[in-house]
Amino acid sequence: MITQDLPDGWTLTAVAGPVPAELVGVRVRARVPGTSHTALLDEGLIPDPYLDRNEDVLAWMRRTDWAYERQLDLDPAADDERVDLVFDGIDTVATLTLDGHELGRTANQHRSYRFDVRGLLRPDTQRLRVLLHSAIVHAESEAERLGARPLAYPQPFNMVRKMACSFGWDWGPDLQTAGLWKPVRVERWRTARLAQVRPLVTVDADGTGRVRVHADLERSGLPGGDLPVTVRARVLGADVTVVVPRDRTEAVVELEVPHAPLWWPVGHGSQPLPELTVTLGTASADEPLDTWTRRIGFRTVEVDTAPDDDGTPFTFRVNGRPIFVKGANWIPDDHLLTRITRERLTRRFDQAVEANLNLLRVWGGGIYESDDFYELADERGLLVWQDFLLACAAYPEEQPIWDELEAEARENVARLTPHPSLVLWNGGNENLWGFMDWGWQEDLQGRTWGLRIATELLKGVVAELDPTRPYADGSPYSPGFALDEVHPNHPDHGTHHEWEVWNRVDYTVYRDDVPRFCSEFGFQGPPTWTTLTRAVRTDDGGPLTKDDPTFLLHQKADDGNGKLDRGLAPHLGVPDDFADWHWATQLNQARAVAFAIEHYRSWWPRTAGAIVWQLNDCWPVTSWAAVDGDERPKPLWHALRRAYAPRLLTVQPRDDRDMLAVVNDTAGIWQGVVHLSRRRLDGTTLAEVELALAVGAWSVGLFGLPSEVATPDDPTGEVLVARLGDVQTVHTWVEDVDLALDPSPLTATVTPVQDGYRVDVTARSLARSVTLHVDRFDPDAVVDTALVDVPGGETASFHVRTTVRADPEALTRPPVLRTANDVVVPRAPQTAAGAARDLESSR
Repeated sequence: MITQDLPDGWTLTAVAGPVPAELVGVRVRARVPGTSHTALLDEGLIPDPYLDRNEDVLAWMRRTDWAYERQLDLDPAADDERVDLVFDGIDTVATLTLDGHELGRTANQHRSYRFDVRGLLRPDTQRLRVLLHSAIVHAESEAERLGARPLAYPQPFNMVRKMACSFGWDWGPDLQTAGLWKPVRVERWRTARLAQVRPLVTVDADGTGRVRVHADLERSGLPGGDLPVTVRARVLGADVTVVVPRDRTEAVVELEVPHAPLWWPVGHGSQPLPELTVTLGTASADEPLDTWTRRIGFRTVEVDTAPDDDGTPFTFRVNGRPIFVKGANWIPDDHLLTRITRERLTRRFDQAVEANLNLLRVWGGGIYESDDFYELADERGLLVWQDFLLACAAYPEEQPIWDELEAEARENVARLTPHPSLVLWNGGNENLWGFMDWGWQEDLQGRTWGLRIATELLKGVVAELDPTRPYADGSPYSPGFALDEVHPNHPDHGTHHEWEVWNRVDYTVYRDDVPRFCSEFGFQGPPTWTTLTRAVRTDDGGPLTKDDPTFLLHQKADDGNGKLDRGLAPHLGVPDDFADWHWATQLNQARAVAFAIEHYRSWWPRTAGAIVWQLNDCWPVTSWAAVDGDERPKPLWHALRRAYAPRLLTVQPRDDRDMLAVVNDTAGIWQGVVHLSRRRLDGTTLAEVELALAVGAWSVGLFGLPSEVATPDDPTGEVLVARLGDVQTVHTWVEDVDLALDPSPLTATVTPVQDGYRVDVTARSLARSVTLHVDRFDPDAVVDTALVDVPGGETASFHVRTTVRADPEALTRPPVLRTANDVVVPRAPQTAAGAARDLESSR
């Protein structure tokens, strides 16, 4: 096979729609992969859509048609040669022509397209044209034709197979890109090619690895195309060749690997990735006709949903071992998808692993991610839960959507079979829940809404093409029950989404349920200060406020700021100053999520996983993300790192008393003597106890707090410190608004080190959530830890990596060095007896 990539030589023209006068008829250079947005940005013809209110400025692009064009100089095909034009991804609704001859029409961003052009080639220069029609105009037309279906947002994204969040979401912009978003190439080939290769990998009980390689062939249909061919597969010394008769277009090659090296999730073992090579050939030719190479991993995966005394579990087992999922939901890492590089994904995956995550859930309103994404997950041992791309909407089961869904599912299920990181196919996001609770049934009036897509179509594709992996009908989902038997979001059955917290109730309500698996929960917070002030500026250049129209354009959640304030009030109060409010909301986000994770982890194995919403952002925005749109970690990222740590101490209520939960997510026994100390905020010890304990591997131990340290004399002025080895937790009995916190509890010193500075802080009194906002010192600086509770009389150290050498003392004072103490808005003072009564009533 001869391949010719076509990245250059393209032009882009706006050909219809509300095009600004200055762009009418303008033809600009364009690269592929690319979109109308990236091409115009490269030429300086539009402003950055991520800055200020430019999202609104560029609204005209949503209803514009575009033409990508280039010249083709291709030699005519030989008598036995196929020549194909291959488009790996078209965004989205397009008509393709070669010298005016229509090659085909497309309406699906999530699949590839191949066109046989051998009969159209001429010896002179030809013109390839891709006319991209407005996706929203197409979707509106389909909604009119099929009948509208209910959905969570105003625009009918459920009527076109395009990235749903391209039309905007409660964390993302409404840009509605159009373009050739994946590579385009010419392929010249003879006899046959490997159309699809699916390695199904299993491991026997005795450790023998098996690879069943399914190879689907396309024959040329030309002279020589009916020859017998061979398919050869090789991995780890296993080498098998089969002959495919002239009348067949598929082959299965069975490989057996004794004592196969097992692939494990991060934290559970190593990630060996042997190379599997599949070649297609003929008996008469030395050179192969086609070659396919991927790395694979030997492992087994299942999800345990066998009913038990507590309901229906949802527990991942990898190589037979139950795994507590420490996860985060993933959205496309840049709304302009063609800017996502392997290097950018590498940085994000490294942040995920450093935050002690072991799973990413690819959410159903985004895309099937690139090969780079799954390869990086394989290398790092990050499990991947893959949604099919259906989210928060009722989807028609009529044509052409049914066939398009089947085509994209077949292509992507087959494409992703090599990846050991992929452990679940999921039928969609919140669609089952939406049907039950969001008023859809009345709106639908009996029209189709996607139930058969989830329970028949997608389930059937996975069963046929990839039976080695489990499938779930949706998330949330109660396995084994019809929708009218058990609610799909019932916490006792299967997967659960917890959105009462954030939307309606305080985050302490997380403890009211013990879900079997929480696949969505989260809390909002703004991006880092540097990211915010770079991208979100007032029209007059004045100070930013949370009510400024530009800030609100980058706050997409319904009543987002109101929910932030209501979430702050019981814990930190609501500061008036914007910089204080920014820090307080970031802190509250981190605490809310950590509160949930510690609760969920303390209930293992009843609760078998937590997937926070969300790891990443696609642009600068106030959102639920731990890493903002400029790739900077928010305080939440540090909270995840601590809450998901392999070993965790946390104080949790059980049966009206406080217990010390000792969470051991490691292969060894965790044993030792935990030191428990009840102290005044200034560090004076009031009572201390030592408790010998041991907790088995992959287990949680619960230990009652001894009476000496279990109950404070003055809840507003005392703290409990528990330390086991190098793991510590600091527990207070009341919220910070009720603690007698010193507003300025620290002294700090800074010392130069080879790659930056060490900042040492000493607390005169309890210092809560000590954090260095190093981006306010150097936008590129990185700090090793944050949100550190420093008991009175103790010292904590922070390592800041930076090349900036100006004014290092800035690291020792606001706005860089902050604590909860300096931002809390205290409630009216109350007596110790009153605080004790409040403590008792809260239990």
